[in-house]
Order: sequence, then C-alpha cells, then structure tokens
Amino acid sequence: MRYSNPVIPGFYPDPSICRNGDDYYLVTSSFEFFPGLPLFHSKNLTEWEQIGHVLTRKSQIMLEHCQASGGIWAPTIRLYKGRFYVSATNYSYGGNFIVWTDDIYGEWSDPVWIDQGGIDPSLFFDDDGKVYFSSTYDLPDSQAIGQCEIDIATGRRLTDTRIVWEGSGGKYPEGPHMYKRGGRYYMLAAEGGTEYGHMVTICRGTSPWGPFENCPYNPILTHRDTKLHHFQAVGHGDITETGEGESWIVFHGIRTSQYMLHHLGRETMLAPLDWREDGWPVVNGGNIILPEMETDRKLPGDGQHMKCGSICSDVRKDVSDIMDFSKSFSGNRLPPAWSYLRNPDPALYDFCDRPGCVKLTGCSYSLNDCESPAFIGRRQQHFRVEVQVRADAVPEVPGHAAGLTVFHTNEHHYDLMITERNGERAVLLRKVVGDMQTEVGCRYFPGKERLYLSIDADKLEYRFFAGTCEGNLERIGTGRTQLLSTECMPMTFTGCFFGLFAESGITAWFDRFQYHPL
Repeated sequence: MRYSNPVIPGFYPDPSICRNGDDYYLVTSSFEFFPGLPLFHSKNLTEWEQIGHVLTRKSQIMLEHCQASGGIWAPTIRLYKGRFYVSATNYSYGGNFIVWTDDIYGEWSDPVWIDQGGIDPSLFFDDDGKVYFSSTYDLPDSQAIGQCEIDIATGRRLTDTRIVWEGSGGKYPEGPHMYKRGGRYYMLAAEGGTEYGHMVTICRGTSPWGPFENCPYNPILTHRDTKLHHFQAVGHGDITETGEGESWIVFHGIRTSQYMLHHLGRETMLAPLDWREDGWPVVNGGNIILPEMETDRKLPGDGQHMKCGSICSDVRKDVSDIMDFSKSFSGNRLPPAWSYLRNPDPALYDFCDRPGCVKLTGCSYSLNDCESPAFIGRRQQHFRVEVQVRADAVPEVPGHAAGLTVFHTNEHHYDLMITERNGERAVLLRKVVGDMQTEVGCRYFPGKERLYLSIDADKLEYRFFAGTCEGNLERIGTGRTQLLSTECMPMTFTGCFFGLFAESGITAWFDRFQYHPL
C-alpha cells in the first residue's frame, strides 16, 4: 500500500483522532480563526473530508480581540458510550474546556469549563468508568504533565491535580494522551517545542497515576536530525487502532520552502505504528517519514476510497475547481474549508444577494487589526498554486479597499486590492511585513467593469495580476514567501490563507473563485 504525506495538507496542526466502527474522525487546532476546530472524516486514514467544525457558535468560542495564534489550541477527540467528546484550550478566553455531541454531523454542546490550568488538555476514559483529564503543568523553571479525575457531566474536579510525568528530558512536555494496552497505561506526549527539535515521546505504568517509566527508545518519532529537504518539526501525535487491531499514529510536521523557513503551517501526517515484544511502540519501523509512504498493510475498511473533497496533498490534482463559489456557497454560511477571522459580524457578509456570489461590506477594521474585519479565507495547501477570483467593486472615496489577500497574521499579509487613487479606480499590491507597509504596482481601471484578481505561487514567490479580461491580466507585483514565514514572525502557530476582504465601508461582490494546484 502506498499513500502520500501530508494526508491533510495546509494549516491543520495538533491532530487528534478517534474511531467509531469503520469511521475515523479527526480534529485540529484553529487558533484565531472561526469556526473553531476543523472536523474531518475518513474511512481509510489516508483520505480525509472536512465535514464541519466542532465550535460554530460564539457561545462556544469567544475570540474577540485575541492576538495572532491565540484562540483555540490543541484539541483531543474521544468516543465514550456513543458520545463524542472534544477537549481543548481557549488560550485567549476561559482556559480548558470540554464539548460533546451525540451526532458527529450535528451541533456540539456549549463548553463545560475545567478548573485545571495549562494547555493541550486530553481525556482518558478508564474501564472502571473513571475519567481522567490531563494537561500541561507549569513548574518554576520547567513544565510537566498534570492530571486530575473529573465528573464528565459537570467538569467538576474529583481529585486535586497531580504531576504524573515530567517528560523524557525535552523542553515543554505537552500534548498528553493516555491509552491502556495489555493492562498498562501509556502516556504519549510532545516534547522539544513545536519547532525543529519537536518529537513524540512515551512512558508507561501500571496505574493512570503512575509512576511512569520512560520508553528506552525515546523519542519514538522525531526529525530533529534529518536533512532539511525532509519534513521538519514532526511531533504532537495521537494513536488510533483499526478494527483489525493495527495501530497508526497521526501527527503534524512542516514542509520547508527553503532553508529553515515554512509558510503553509503545520500539516497533518500519518504513519504505521507497531508494538515491540517488550510492549513499547515503534513508528514506521524506526524510519523517517516520507512524502511517499509505502507499507505492507492494507487500507482500513477493505481499502475503500473516498472522494477527496477539498483536502488533498501536492501529488493529487483533483481539487482544481472545488472552490468555485457557484458550487460551494449555499445558504447564508461558509463551506467547511473556509474561515473568518475571529467572531464575525454577520452584517458584513451576504451569500444570497447575488446567486453564486459572496458580498462583503467593509467596516472600520482592516486586516492589520486584531479584530474581525470583513474577511473570508481558505488555507493554502500547495506550494505551487494559482488562485483567481472575479470582483465587482467600485471604490468611491480614499481608503476604500477590497480584493484578494495572502494572509498569515495581522502583521504579515500581501493584499491585491481594488482602491481609489487620484479620483480613479486602481489596483495595487499592499505588502505588510511587521512594522513596514509598502504599496507597489498601481494600475488604473476606470469604470465599473468587473475585475479579475489572480495570484500565482511557488515555493519562493507570490505573483499578483489583475485585469478586466480573464486571459489577459496585467502583472501588479511580487512578494516573497520568506516574509510570510513563521520564522520571520514572533513564532506563530498558523499558516497562510488565500482570502477575500473589504475595508472602510466599500461593498464588494466576489465570484468565480478558483484554486488550481499546479
């Protein structure tokens, strides 16, 4: 069997997975983007379809004023007695919480808040009905894993929080997950920080409270000493078992665009996991994780394949027209692959005003603010890609701006925008990098004819085009991917989006959005 990594490309980090019969469900972090916690389904672990989000209401996910890479961190998904539970951290508001649903395709509960600090919370349901809640625990000069027993219905702590493991020696032990196998309790963790020294480690004991012994083969997964053309920052894993008893691990990693730089974000990956005779796990036979994976295992579910939906890796080419608005927008809501920035103001968006279009009305907030401007975006999932949209926008006063953006944070984005210059309609490229802002490539397009805005990307550069004729667009400017990379920022946890935006009161209609991997 062959499959490709990442199995979910683009900014989908901190994956957690559970199985229900022949179905697998996976959630990832979402940070300042709304709705929160993307939710995926698969029959075979290698092809994933986004079926929605866990957090879809403001009562579940308060994101107002949250900073870049704040918001919702590191979820865990578990199934217990027919009910799905997700635990996560709202780093900007409230701390650790649990939500639940009896219908994986339906609505989830409002948060049940847990009186335990730290981040990266996880749930473990023991055979005796006891429920354990683990998260990070801050020590004076380091970090550990803390745990308590809770009442799953109310979130009330039934015990004090106790330190159960200080990790194998790497910095920042976090992302804990507990499993029971052969009468032993295994605690999986991420260590080394979510950077180039990232790794997955494990320990075990005869009680959920420990004491735990470190695995002699730790770390069981890392790329900290691999060449830079391989995946980097591999870590933060979660284990699942198929109906046939085979184990797999999901985790995240990054693809660098050039030396020590990445801008797509941390992406979800998959590898087989086996258990040694001494009871310790080994990932992918101890080998590194490759873009093209080969294993003698069969796909779960008798190898049945799914339609890939909007989530495909670079080696798959069947996502070229899936984001055409005329196909994707139905009713007054976003399709699953799209996001807002923080809690959106519904008055800024209309999906029904014109068939096949989305209408954005600019407000006082811009893409530079830690607020919720008129913005909708989808993740960049490929290095080499063409993105195009048709825009109907006529700026009437200075400051009016609408268009197509490559957005990473409020301090790092490139905006191909329709605006007003010298009393005429113009298109230019605004580049925001830290405390520097420049405008280049001004071209005038008088009148009210709809404009095509296009971005052509590769590993090192974005190229921006505009014009009234789809087949004859003018080049407006370029921007380096380097300056939208995590390493050129204050250590963000997100990745780049292609988005539509409007600012300062302008009304703009967008249609014919296309995302073409090359």
